[in-house]
Amino acid sequence: MTQQQVLEQLQARLGQEIHTSDWLEITQARIDAFADATGDHQWIHVDPVRAARESPWKATIAHGFLTLSLYPMLRGLVTADQPVFPGVRQVINYGLDKLRFPSAVLSGSRVRAHCVLLEVQEVTGGLQVKEQCTVEIEGQPKPACVAEAIMRLYF
Repeated sequence: MTQQQVLEQLQARLGQEIHTSDWLEITQARIDAFADATGDHQWIHVDPVRAARESPWKATIAHGFLTLSLYPMLRGLVTADQPVFPGVRQVINYGLDKLRFPSAVLSGSRVRAHCVLLEVQEVTGGLQVKEQCTVEIEGQPKPACVAEAIMRLYF
């Protein structure tokens, strides 16, 4: 597809959910790996025994930024052989607006992303897209994360 065709297709879908991911289990191993990658080894994330004893959730919880960092994968932006839109050569993370973490993700929980298209506009060399990404926790009334993600699509 051409840039103009993708622009027209997206403009027709403003305000609509355009992606729902599969469920993903947040394992303690994933939480520990994120702690190692970021240096954030706070006990609420990495010490199941202490968390069971002292935390209000009685279990370890994922880092909020771990949940956020899953957006590209949950959105399907990192699968090289399946572009997010036909004709798009490159997707660049441009930033976030209105980031919130309403609920904790307990180790062993499953999450999935729902993405609603908020804006699309032309920029030099491509399109800028803003989506509201809501990360739902299976069986929980409040989401884990709500963010407006901005990405640039280059053709």
